[in-house]
Amino acid sequence: MKSRKLQKGFSLIEVMVVLVIIGMLAGIIGPNVMKALGGSQEKKVRADFANIETALKMYKLHNFRFPTTEQGLEALVSKPTTSPEPKNYQSGGYMPKLPKDPWGTEYMYVSPAEGKPYEIYTFGADAVRGGEEENKDLSNWDDV
Repeated sequence: MKSRKLQKGFSLIEVMVVLVIIGMLAGIIGPNVMKALGGSQEKKVRADFANIETALKMYKLHNFRFPTTEQGLEALVSKPTTSPEPKNYQSGGYMPKLPKDPWGTEYMYVSPAEGKPYEIYTFGADAVRGGEEENKDLSNWDDV
């Protein structure tokens, strides 16, 4: 009698069972990971708002006013040349560079804003006013 060689490897059934298990885990864990990712993006925006607000307050402390809408947030990085020109501008600026939102867009700034001295905001992932989830607009004055 001929001896059979022992075959090494997995059967098709075993491979299919493993693939089904991986698919089920991805279906359960995937949405939770995506939700956590969206939450971390909003946390980055909130941290950026806090840093920008600190720089804006320092700018006002030295120059007695916030930058105008026309001067924008760029006034925190380099001295504005438009009126009203800051008289006590801090050497080196108030921030080394302006952060971008998690979706790669620059933050927008208005001063004065409706009932507030200024507003910093972003339109979210879609960069269009309005939206929900990761596309929602975020402002430094939103309730957290």
